[in-house]
Amino acid sequence: MIEWRRHLHQHPELSFQESETSKFIAEHLGSFGLEVVTNVGGHGVIGILRSGRLGPVVMLRADIDALPIQDEKSVPYKSQVDGVMHACGHDGHTSALLATAGYMSEHIDEFIGEIRFLFQPAEELLPGGAVKVIASGALEEVDVIYGIHLWSPIPVGTYASTPGAMMAGADDFYIELKGKGGHGGVPQASIDSIVAGSALVLQMQSIVSRSVDPLQPAVLTIGTIQAGAAQNVIAETYKLSGTVRTFDEETRYIIKERIHTLTNQIAAAYGAEAEIKYLMGYPPVINDEKEAERFFKVVSDEFGAERSSVSPKMMPAEDFAYYLKEKPGCFMFVGAGNEQLDAVYPHHHPRFDFDETAMLDAMKLFIQITKNYLKEYDDRT
Repeated sequence: MIEWRRHLHQHPELSFQESETSKFIAEHLGSFGLEVVTNVGGHGVIGILRSGRLGPVVMLRADIDALPIQDEKSVPYKSQVDGVMHACGHDGHTSALLATAGYMSEHIDEFIGEIRFLFQPAEELLPGGAVKVIASGALEEVDVIYGIHLWSPIPVGTYASTPGAMMAGADDFYIELKGKGGHGGVPQASIDSIVAGSALVLQMQSIVSRSVDPLQPAVLTIGTIQAGAAQNVIAETYKLSGTVRTFDEETRYIIKERIHTLTNQIAAAYGAEAEIKYLMGYPPVINDEKEAERFFKVVSDEFGAERSSVSPKMMPAEDFAYYLKEKPGCFMFVGAGNEQLDAVYPHHHPRFDFDETAMLDAMKLFIQITKNYLKEYDDRT
């Protein structure tokens, strides 16, 4: 796993561009004797392992893409691609799932049904590779799906997940207000886009506090503002952009509607015109209650109850959410932080790294949760 991970870390590929990574995965899956399906939703790969015995279809997922970040680590396996690095652990996810596929292929007598190993492209970039994977029909006949994320905020040797909402849905908006430019000393002859835009920014702060149920977590952040070029000129155009994070669909659409309404009404009040581009991103990650319970049971039984914790809700998004809208399943964090190895930097940081022994923990979790699911099925039938 370490050898695979370091190779991938040195040769990262951006979302929707993972052609060499895909070939690397397919070659290894083929060497394990699995049926290999390529070009799944782009550069995705699925390895199929059939036991020959009646049973359900279990899907295990890893993401394979890298980020447009310059690698600033001083390690032998530093990225060799300028401006691109695995800054989120996807190289580790890929290696752990490859190892899982290799193990299961050698111990097929321990399994029933069919196991599909999904290596998904483009998790980091909208609209997300999961959408295209689902559109390709990859989830047909799948009974349950599990995904892992190596997670540096929690220490290596630990695991975390939660029933229900776990990670937020993420939407982005881009707004342009068009007024009428003019001389700063003659405001009556102009329509000041900055005044209109400033009013909009302030009013947007009331959306979460006054339009959203206070028991539903939500964030509305305005990240950029662009307007004006000189101190004595009234700006004709005012641009702003931001992001919305929510955990349920009702809140998500309430905020979207309020942004549209406020933008149009405030623009009209100041005599400006409004143009809104609202991008619906990944939905919230909502784990199946039963499968989350299975996660905690497996960790307790196989690794020790003290090694698991309930993950708090968090605002980063994950396109694994799309699979959970289609099938029961669970998204699970595997601890990968280690101060002694300087694996302390947050995900998407130029010096991000993780304790590589976490990949073995991820592999064991994949194996044991699959066995537990199949055993329950076998006991029922």
